[in-house]
Amino acid sequence: QVQLVESGGGLVQPGGSLRLSCAASGFPFRHEWMYWFRQAPGKRLEMVSQINPSGTSTYYPDSTKGRFTISRDNAKSTLYLQMNFLKSEDTAMYFCAKDHQGTSRGKGTLVTVSS
Repeated sequence: QVQLVESGGGLVQPGGSLRLSCAASGFPFRHEWMYWFRQAPGKRLEMVSQINPSGTSTYYPDSTKGRFTISRDNAKSTLYLQMNFLKSEDTAMYFCAKDHQGTSRGKGTLVTVSS
């Protein structure tokens, strides 16, 4: 079955960086578009980045453009999200997903940006 396991979250100060990882299994990772989502308490699920199967095309909404970088290692079936210049409003649970609506996602990793 599909398994997506996120890791790398934690507490970081504003302006800091974190790198999230997502280990995927149970499906042909190298052939799938992949996504990172986040959900802050009381807010809707928000897509923060997407990447095509080969890793040659990415997309970021305005909220993360220029600060976040998505990448993948198809040999390791692993998705990454490098987050720089973090802000308090980036505080959320972060999920990786294999569909653009975020319905097939992992359990998430918590990112807290606070001084």
